[in-house]
Amino acid sequence: MQVLQMQMEVRADPAEVGRARRWARSRLACSGIGVDEPLAETLILLISELVTNAVVHTGCPAVLRMLFPGGAGMPGACGGTVRVEVADISARPPRRRCAGGEDTGGRGLELVDGLADRWGWQAEGSGKRIWCEVDRGSSSWAGAFDAPRAVINRA
Repeated sequence: MQVLQMQMEVRADPAEVGRARRWARSRLACSGIGVDEPLAETLILLISELVTNAVVHTGCPAVLRMLFPGGAGMPGACGGTVRVEVADISARPPRRRCAGGEDTGGRGLELVDGLADRWGWQAEGSGKRIWCEVDRGSSSWAGAFDAPRAVINRA
């Protein structure tokens, strides 16, 4: 199976989170996902959380990747699994935090867990790669926020 992979380098600056969201939105059309579809919004939120974790909590530059099955214009481009990866050079593993009701942070991995079908992380060289996957079915994503499916896979 062919895979369309897109990637961007992210500097160790919190302003890069917004740039990553804009970059991802501009690339979704190439994959057959309309920017106004609920699936696109889910992917943008996942990207935002993973990039935020990389640049804010590690203080390191990172690489954001989006992988689409079938690739643009290829058979199967509307189905399969979309994978988002963020690799950084920090060996510190991701850690869930318990956010209080008024806390402005600490919910990122909980969001990833609730929105992605699978997610995990793995050591990579002297750093790590955090990934999540969203399955693209033929059904509508209209209820994606109503009944999130979560399975944590740690590779």
